[in-house]
Amino acid sequence: MKTLKINLKNWLLLILMIIPVFNVLAQESKLVLAESKLTVFGTSNLHDWEIEAKAMSGKANLTIEAGDLKAIKSLDFALEVEQLKSGKSGMDSNTFKALNSKTYKTINYKLVSVTKITEVSNGNYTVETQGDLTISGVTKRIAQTFTVKMVGKKAVITGKTKIDMTVFGVKPPTALMGTIKTGKDVTVDFKVTYN
Repeated sequence: MKTLKINLKNWLLLILMIIPVFNVLAQESKLVLAESKLTVFGTSNLHDWEIEAKAMSGKANLTIEAGDLKAIKSLDFALEVEQLKSGKSGMDSNTFKALNSKTYKTINYKLVSVTKITEVSNGNYTVETQGDLTISGVTKRIAQTFTVKMVGKKAVITGKTKIDMTVFGVKPPTALMGTIKTGKDVTVDFKVTYN
């Protein structure tokens, strides 16, 4: 009888140890293109402009515990330079040339570290990060804060980043014999879904 009680106690302890393990889920996710959008906004001496990414990919490894985002172990993102489309072929050609798309086919981002995750409301988080951004073959570390909304197993990541293109060695494009000059700063606005 005494042995039975000891065994029962050991089983209960084992079950209590196992339950939290099943509540912690390391989730491998891929970017869902159909549910993602990234637009680059810029300026020129004539008018503002925008260009949209039509092809991008990425992977993420998130730690979810009881439905809460606890950690982002990895996150990467790539967009194809020649799939940046403005609806104006001349502008697209100037963009590809400025980004040296024949040599550098993609723009890449890779998460290096997560500084802080703050839950702002149920299922919504603000994430402060450091990551490496590579444009036209030049890699720079950037600090970035974005929001993550957990929708079931999906993570919807939203953010906005201002980039000085000259830091990456990209000369702002010009047109019409240099009479139209674009500004060196662009703003990248993104809402991407990983699932």
